[in-house]
Amino acid sequence: MKPMLLLVPMLLLVGCKPPGAAQSDTSVSLNEARKGFATKLTKQVKANEAVAEPPAELFGKVQYESPAGKLAAYVTPDPKNGKKLPAIIWITGGDCNTIGDVWTASKPSNDQTARQYRKAGIVMMFPSLRGGNNNPGSQENFFGEVDDVLAAADYLAKLDYVDPKRIYLGGHSTGGTLVLLVAECSDRFRGVFSFGPVDDITGYGGQFTTAVNFSDKKEVELRSPGYWLHSIKSPTFVFEGMSDGNLSSLQAMAKKSKNDKAHFYPVKGVTHFSVLAPINTLIAQKISKDDGPETNITFTEAEVNQAAGK
Repeated sequence: MKPMLLLVPMLLLVGCKPPGAAQSDTSVSLNEARKGFATKLTKQVKANEAVAEPPAELFGKVQYESPAGKLAAYVTPDPKNGKKLPAIIWITGGDCNTIGDVWTASKPSNDQTARQYRKAGIVMMFPSLRGGNNNPGSQENFFGEVDDVLAAADYLAKLDYVDPKRIYLGGHSTGGTLVLLVAECSDRFRGVFSFGPVDDITGYGGQFTTAVNFSDKKEVELRSPGYWLHSIKSPTFVFEGMSDGNLSSLQAMAKKSKNDKAHFYPVKGVTHFSVLAPINTLIAQKISKDDGPETNITFTEAEVNQAAGK
């Protein structure tokens, strides 16, 4: 299993700071703010880790073209049923630039595989990102990775067995932070599901952000989704367990947001990890039925808490 499973518990110790993303200029979108900005990394970070071979019946190992070059990914193979299927790109936690074992069964209390989607017949793509594994480029810690995720969606949309109008995006922890930034930059996805993000990357206490110049306010703001909630244009759903994790970030964003495309759900009786299995099951059920011209996915607090067993 990739390092996320060992490192994320450390993240929880540093990821619960008082929310930092306070006021922002809502007349400027994240795309506009990023335009022409060249990030200046404090160091070059590369994982230098081989991409593990997946079980062939579950995933193929592919490469997709991104602005950083050819990047590795795991993708569900063609089921050869002649159908155009819904698909989801999933970004894991920890070192979210690097992919590893996402197929070994995990306990429901900490299931970071997102296998609920493939079990429901939904095509899955786990993209690695710049500087991850043995990829070209350096890790930019929530900046250039946005473009990599969008490039992964372009790859996925061209597969014969994928419905290009039914591509979703999801992620957990650091992956949840990244997918929220992607939602703030693009309406490319039919729906976005973010688990346990932070509103401000200073909440990571330097972990997973070692290349960021924290003395430069703009470097931080462009990587912090709490400043850009007004930019979200696709239905976006943010979840976090109420027992621990980055609950304060969810609450801060829920209080700040005036965007009716952004929805926030603190989930009773579960943690930053145990929230994943039941809520991913619920989301997978909704994706399977979301086959109209526009998405029909919505959630109520009651059904979210019921799914979590509360």
